[in-house]
Amino acid sequence: MDLKERIESFAELGKIIRESLDGKDAIYSGRFEKLIEKQQYVNPWFTPENVRLALSAISANLTLEKIMEWTRKYPALEYTAEPSTIGIVMAGNIPLVSFHDFLSVLISGNRVLAKTSSKDPELPVALAQILIEINDGFEKMIEFTDGFLKNFDAVIATGSNNTSRYFEYYFGKYPNLIRKNRNSIAILTGSEDDSELEKLGEDIFSYFGLGCRNVSKLYLPEDYNIDKLKTSWVKYSELINHTKYGNNYDYHKAVFMVNREAFDDCGHFILKEEKGLASPVSVIFYEFYRRDEDFSSLIGSDMDKIQCIVGKGMVEFGKTQWPELWNYADNIDTIEFILKKNKERKL
Repeated sequence: MDLKERIESFAELGKIIRESLDGKDAIYSGRFEKLIEKQQYVNPWFTPENVRLALSAISANLTLEKIMEWTRKYPALEYTAEPSTIGIVMAGNIPLVSFHDFLSVLISGNRVLAKTSSKDPELPVALAQILIEINDGFEKMIEFTDGFLKNFDAVIATGSNNTSRYFEYYFGKYPNLIRKNRNSIAILTGSEDDSELEKLGEDIFSYFGLGCRNVSKLYLPEDYNIDKLKTSWVKYSELINHTKYGNNYDYHKAVFMVNREAFDDCGHFILKEEKGLASPVSVIFYEFYRRDEDFSSLIGSDMDKIQCIVGKGMVEFGKTQWPELWNYADNIDTIEFILKKNKERKL
């Protein structure tokens, strides 16, 4: 299967997802609807709204034009080589979070050996099955396993800082790309209009804030009135009715009260002035900065823990969960990693 055929197959997958979400594909719409509705029983965080958001973001990238623009950056993809088997340890913090790794391995002409997360065991397999129905040449290129990864040439593993130590122990002797915890931040200047602040809410609250691209920390100018934030995100008040989110809100509110820590209770989220980056679910950290302050020195050594920076002239408000194909996790080029490992294996 050459690159052109692989690109066309993924573009067809994108079309099927888009049309199914819109109810326009008679063959797949019902199948997707059942799959989407079921996920909340597999993982309570995977609400139908969140699964639809993940599928929409994926399908927005799976167009012929975008995939060609992306792959054009790598001339080596045009050449057929003996495929490697790339192990993927998939994460499950948000729906289909490891799909880009799956896509990168296959679009480069290599074989996928994937271990799905227990938190997201069905969605990756379902999309893989549709891809095989589009082009049965992918059947021999995709394998899922519930056990330990074996017989692979390189591995891509995504998890927490704790699981990364496990990954480094087991996969350290193989070519590997191991990802750890990351968080995203927003830098406000005070000049943001109501629309921008409302869109920032999407960056914070989509997927309940569980993704590395979710904004967990705000940097505010020292004269900023945080009451503006409370009124900007009223539309997300329904989150408090979700059992797991509501439990997090109640728990952290109680902890802050018992410890007599200062916080702002906004009814469905908590604002807390804090130096740290990784805020818990339902809590948003913030920190004031001087307008004449050098921001790079303010973040300092935390820069390697940041996935996205939202703000004017940076990632656009409301767009953190809509990355382009070339916006790589941890800012490490997955295709370059795969191509390099292929070359080393050939040598």
